[in-house]
Amino acid sequence: MRYSFKNDYTEACHPKILQALVDTNSVQQLGYGFDDYCKQAADIFRSKIKNEKAGVFFVSGGTQANLLVISSLLKPFESVIAAQTGHIESNETGAIEAVGHKINLVTTDNGKITTEGIQKVLDMHLNIPHQVRPKLVYISNTTEVGTHYSRAELENLYQFCQSKKLLLFIDGARLSQAIAISEADLSLEIIAKNSDVFYFGGTKNGALIGEAIIFNNEKLSEDFPYFIKQKGAMLAKGRLLGIQFLELLKDDLYLKLGQHANRQTQKIKNAFDGIKAQFLTDSSSNQIFPILKKSHIEVLQSKFDFYVWKEIDADFAAIRVICSWATTDNAVEEFVAAIHSLK
Repeated sequence: MRYSFKNDYTEACHPKILQALVDTNSVQQLGYGFDDYCKQAADIFRSKIKNEKAGVFFVSGGTQANLLVISSLLKPFESVIAAQTGHIESNETGAIEAVGHKINLVTTDNGKITTEGIQKVLDMHLNIPHQVRPKLVYISNTTEVGTHYSRAELENLYQFCQSKKLLLFIDGARLSQAIAISEADLSLEIIAKNSDVFYFGGTKNGALIGEAIIFNNEKLSEDFPYFIKQKGAMLAKGRLLGIQFLELLKDDLYLKLGQHANRQTQKIKNAFDGIKAQFLTDSSSNQIFPILKKSHIEVLQSKFDFYVWKEIDADFAAIRVICSWATTDNAVEEFVAAIHSLK
């Protein structure tokens, strides 16, 4: 059997989600997110972040979530600050630019934005009508290169943003994996208290589709349903999203799935450490980027699927290896054995 380590949404969904969809299939519900399942899931999120007034909305995908949040929060002349590795810059086909907003990029080796990087952007914009006005900082946790923001880093970043009257938006496509990193000292409550808005990813952690957008400041989300509908993101059968998040939140299934994905990937990382491979970034999450001889990459590619991420020089390149909530021990063991056989 050929195993894929290309992404964490190769499999459809966790069996408990599939069963819940089957069990509720014939139950009649209101549409457009007014169903009982969406209401219950939203209430659970509010309970977990200890904010009963938080705005909670469900959409189908991450690019959709990013476009909706950013376009709703910014005036036409305002811009968003992001790392050059950020998903809105590198993987969304100019979605943010298409709705009229400039992305001010911060160069970073590890995918994380610092207060110094934000300040450099602010220093280049003089708050005059001849330039866009930076208003929102976009970060991903975990980042697109596998690194994570810790609680202390988030607290520092959010305090800085507040001091500069900037909004902080967290792309949480892999937020479960970030929370699952014990040394990060994170929880949904901590994430909520250190951001203005974030989204909690389901697609990359066991759901068929779905992201939950959570506004911690209710005033920021007053008109958000209009943006959802106008951008074509309001599902008539919104129940499909609510049911899935109910299952992910039940008994903290989301956290268990994130822990599994991280744990399987770290087993593979240990194997690469064993052959003294270098890495593009130091990752504790479910994405790693080992740097290998191109001849070794060809050997591994003959048996496994993964992305060749970045060419280093004529002889070496970095690959991306990623595990999911469903990656089996057998798949990991076969990959580890192949790594140990490299010569």
